[in-house]
Amino acid sequence: MNKEEIIAIIEGLMYIVGEEGVTKEQLSQLLELLPTEVQLYLDELQTRYASEEHGIEVVNYAEIYRFVTKTHIHEYAEKLFRMNHNNTLSTAAIETLAIIAYKQPITRVEIEEIRGVGCDIMLRKLQIRNLIKELGRSDAPGKPILYGVTADFLDVFKLVSLKELPELPNYDSLADSENLFD
Repeated sequence: MNKEEIIAIIEGLMYIVGEEGVTKEQLSQLLELLPTEVQLYLDELQTRYASEEHGIEVVNYAEIYRFVTKTHIHEYAEKLFRMNHNNTLSTAAIETLAIIAYKQPITRVEIEEIRGVGCDIMLRKLQIRNLIKELGRSDAPGKPILYGVTADFLDVFKLVSLKELPELPNYDSLADSENLFD
């Protein structure tokens, strides 16, 4: 493979994994290259996306490389999400919010395990609407972001505190008491 093919593969992999990001070591194993070689390709990719002609950039936080939008894009993203949604929430947004409200602090991966689908874009939309926020980072490998709901979430749903959320049914006890297949 030539340099451009390798950079294109790295770029595609970074796009696929989204917010989770990828490490130099993972890329080294996948591409069967030395970590020092992979670092050169990552540096090249960072340089390319640093230019003003791109709205995204490559960042390296805690040795994890990922794409993020550049800061000057955020105000336009907020306008776009406000324009497109007119203060209504999709079923997916409400599901995601409910999971976060009941389980916070919670990581993206934990939300996806519960919902069974990816939620990167939904989390971004909910953050832009200021319904959820980052609460910090988990101690789990990769230090994933922990999410929680905001005061605006409470306002939108007319709650004084999360204690006012209805109790969830206990499906474990239902399964134990009833044999659904008899």
